Amino acid sequence: MGDADHEAFFAELGAFGPVLLEGLEGLEWAQRWLHPPMIGQLQQQLRPLIPQLDTAWARFQAVKPPQGLAGLRDDLGAGVEPLMKALRLFADDSDAFDPGAESIARVLGSMKAHCRALEALFPLRLALPPLSRFFVEAPFRRDLEALDPEPPEGLPVGLLRGRGAGPGAENEGGELRGGFSLYVPESYDGSQPWPLVVALHGGSGEGRDFIWTWLREARGRRFLLLAPTSRGPTWSLMGADVDAPALRNMVAAVMERFSVDAKRVLLTGLSDGATYSLLAGLQEDMPFTALAPLSGVLHPMNYANGNMERAAGMRIHLTHGALDWMFPVDVARVAAAELEKAGAEIEYHEIEDLSHTYAREENDRILSWFDPSLALPEPSTL
Repeated sequence: MGDADHEAFFAELGAFGPVLLEGLEGLEWAQRWLHPPMIGQLQQQLRPLIPQLDTAWARFQAVKPPQGLAGLRDDLGAGVEPLMKALRLFADDSDAFDPGAESIARVLGSMKAHCRALEALFPLRLALPPLSRFFVEAPFRRDLEALDPEPPEGLPVGLLRGRGAGPGAENEGGELRGGFSLYVPESYDGSQPWPLVVALHGGSGEGRDFIWTWLREARGRRFLLLAPTSRGPTWSLMGADVDAPALRNMVAAVMERFSVDAKRVLLTGLSDGATYSLLAGLQEDMPFTALAPLSGVLHPMNYANGNMERAAGMRIHLTHGALDWMFPVDVARVAAAELEKAGAEIEYHEIEDLSHTYAREENDRILSWFDPSLALPEPSTL
């Protein structure tokens, strides 16, 4: 391959990178502002990204890769394909994607495809520094090498998966549920105990997807991140509680394998995961030292099973959106008042422009509240 061809490949790769990042960031932005009355506006904002990504990817594919780099382009394609699917599911108004009554189902499918794109692209961060910067908060982008040192011998780091509640249970949807995804930041060396954040997905979700709502923060701020999958379509909010023992066992397994500070174990969750974080987190003999539910409710069973008595002294950070259409904000205000009356140390934060979706910017507020050592560093300390 001549110098001109070599330069053409890297020129097209350089041109494609910003378009790729714009697609990733655009979907993340749309998910933050997701509110049924606004879906049409969000679709209009995302729609131009579809031809931009198609064109940039086609141009990059048209140039011959240098020797040894064909695999990189194939790996990149494994992330680009679900990203394109995510954008089309969310925003395409062509005949193939009728935006009528199936809008919500398409948006949910888009969010899952977006997670598949993140999963495929994350391993490419070492080869493509712009991706590495995407997968970490801004204050840590000055020293990317510190985030990916040589892995310690015999110590697994990165994205790991584990079996959970039963034989064959993996962190997937469908019939294979009850497992977990675990992220051990690549900078972990086991020399000192780290905090653990356990993050519970919403109804019909899975930990494999929900882990991406916290991974960026875990990578830079250095805490272990566990994202379990419920054994059923959602957490044990009715009937027998099959998820609490599994959660307890998962945390114990992580603590046995890795150095975890038992005084800094946070349980958080979204929607059904938030509701269950209170229901499970206040039970006896649970390892959690603080709870941070987002957009959930105070389940009535908390009054029947003794949880309200055990709430005394527990640190709880409640977050809820004033625009929440599934669980109106009044239920969160009542929950905060009831838990405070029970003696919990309550921090309540109501977000005026938040619907029933995840507010990624709350991660910083929650982490700073949970453990001041996890607050973002001042620029001068980096």
